[in-house]
Amino acid sequence: MSTAALPWLDAELRGGTVAVLLLLAILLLRNARSAASRYGAFLALSTACYAIISSPGVFYLRAWWLLPLRLASLGNPALFWLFAVACFDDEYRPSWRDAAVWLVSVAFGAGCVFFDLPVGGLLFQAMQLVFVGLAVGQALTGRNADLVEGRRRFRVVIVVATAVYIVVLIVLEWVSRGPVLAGSLSPVNAGGLFILVFFIAVRLLSLPRSDEFFPLAAPVSAAAAPEPAPVADAHDAPLLGALRRLMEEERVYRAEGLSIAALALKMELPEYRLRRLINQRLGHRNFSSFVNRYRLEDAMAALRDPLQAEVPILTIALDAGFQSLGPFNRAFKAETGLTPSDYRRRQLTAMETRA
Repeated sequence: MSTAALPWLDAELRGGTVAVLLLLAILLLRNARSAASRYGAFLALSTACYAIISSPGVFYLRAWWLLPLRLASLGNPALFWLFAVACFDDEYRPSWRDAAVWLVSVAFGAGCVFFDLPVGGLLFQAMQLVFVGLAVGQALTGRNADLVEGRRRFRVVIVVATAVYIVVLIVLEWVSRGPVLAGSLSPVNAGGLFILVFFIAVRLLSLPRSDEFFPLAAPVSAAAAPEPAPVADAHDAPLLGALRRLMEEERVYRAEGLSIAALALKMELPEYRLRRLINQRLGHRNFSSFVNRYRLEDAMAALRDPLQAEVPILTIALDAGFQSLGPFNRAFKAETGLTPSDYRRRQLTAMETRA
């Protein structure tokens, strides 16, 4: 390909990327009641700004109307992390801190760019890598406990696609000893971005149900079971019965480090069948929430028992299957709004009053 054709190729790739991202943002905003869909739409728009700003014909311009695009592109890694958290953490709740993280990222990046601070630029690049690393870590963390099969696969997409693109960018910048903006390298950057965006967009838009990633309902509480789905498959009824016997009669949830693999082995089922059973028939999106429902019910029964009034709370938590006091306290307060000590005191006081 001739050198003269490279700018046209670069412009076409970037134009296609921006078009795909705008379409994706519009589709995601249709489900804007979900934090994950909102952050996904903002991320798509921010990435579109980066595709425009990183173009060689635009990057060195100082037109005032490009300022909003420059600022939006600077917050891209922070939005990527927030999107990963909102997607993969079912207990996530939006907070003003999210906006604060994004604003700090943009403000720091703007200061480094507009005041031409070399050391600050390196720090900003390090900050961006931290956000990307946090997003990748969020995608990997808890994958084995994720019961939504489509979302489990998407975690791998996020990790692999993002890691490949970042490694390519780092190598190209090292080879060119500068930004990937000049000569034949800019179309390579544009092509990599187009492939990454197209790949992720196709994966998102091919979901059979939008609630796989963007549930509108509040996350399932640990101790209150969600509404079970009708058992349409005749083979599921005996499996559900066997699962309930293991959890309610044998109390396997008390086993240390109980995993979806260990439970599937006990039921002599493939892991994917057990994930689908718990997700589609019992309504849980995460294995931890499913198991913690039984653990918290067990612990609350012990805390209500006058005969166990002197048993330490740590002992009750460990007996119920929790690994330590911290996770138990957090899960307990999230479910009841009380600490275990307050719950025990109120329950025992109420029993004494009735007596």
